[in-house]
Amino acid sequence: MSETTPPPPYGAGAGSPPAAGLPWEKKSADGPRERLNAVRREVAKAVVGQDAAVSGLLVALLCGGHVLMEGVPGVAKTLLVRTLAGALDVDTRRVQFTPDLMPGDITGSMVIESSAGELVFREGPVFTNLLLADEINRTPPKTQSALLEAMEEGQVSVDGTSRQLPVPFLVAATQNPVEYEGTYPLPEAQLDRFLVKVVLPVPDRSAELEILRRHASGFDPRDVAGAGVTAVAGPADIVAGQEAVRTVQVADEVVGYVVDIARATREAPSLELGVSPRGATALLRTARAWAWLQGRDYVTPDDVKALAHATLAHRLSLRPEAELEGVQVGQVLGSALASVPVPR
Repeated sequence: MSETTPPPPYGAGAGSPPAAGLPWEKKSADGPRERLNAVRREVAKAVVGQDAAVSGLLVALLCGGHVLMEGVPGVAKTLLVRTLAGALDVDTRRVQFTPDLMPGDITGSMVIESSAGELVFREGPVFTNLLLADEINRTPPKTQSALLEAMEEGQVSVDGTSRQLPVPFLVAATQNPVEYEGTYPLPEAQLDRFLVKVVLPVPDRSAELEILRRHASGFDPRDVAGAGVTAVAGPADIVAGQEAVRTVQVADEVVGYVVDIARATREAPSLELGVSPRGATALLRTARAWAWLQGRDYVTPDDVKALAHATLAHRLSLRPEAELEGVQVGQVLGSALASVPVPR
């Protein structure tokens, strides 16, 4: 990977935090792109060693999609979302998912207005730009599904009335990969609603040293502004970026490459469920956003490969016998990618 390229949104751990200026910032005349890339510098003021996750969140924002974040407790999932919201100057809310959480606690509900004695709609926390759904797999499927319409349609329907959510709107859901008691695994239909899945690794030694140095110097993770994080982009930049991404050109050969990757997963003997056509279109969308962030108006096969794991891995299901043999989804997807000829 070139030193001028940020890490793609996959589970590989990033190294030590970048210094004041990030090496991959492009001096471009394209204002929204330059400002969105500058978000990385602001996030790095508070979050150490999670550059790949930042890439995933930016790509999802540019595609109008959502992100599933997986990592053990204490790797800065909540801090990352709060810092990103501060750097983008957007509203953010956090919902702690628990077994007793009800759908109305997320979407909002009809309540009686005491002064007028009439039913009025009280908005839930989903009415925001950046929703942190913390530990989403700790709430029952009924409540998990309350997010489906919001994630897919950008609206909430309560009492027969549809209400539009703010623009931009992104759900960043977290789940813990090691605790299974009291959890409700997300069904395939819900997983498919997440555009990308990023894995936040435990930082390496140099990054962890930097984290402790910052805390020793008085860093307060509850005070993002105190860390010097300022808004360098806004909702208008995100919307402009989304419009620009839709103009990124995709050659027929690259489209065929995406289709062949999807079909290769369906034919993999270790997989019970391969990539659906929706997954293939998701890969095309993320590759276009990644190309645009790199300053190009066309997609290359390398863009597709860079986003394949983050976009497709969580959509795949292993056969039970493959799981017993210790086969990993990432290995199967890697083999499928290797089996597809790369177009010139």
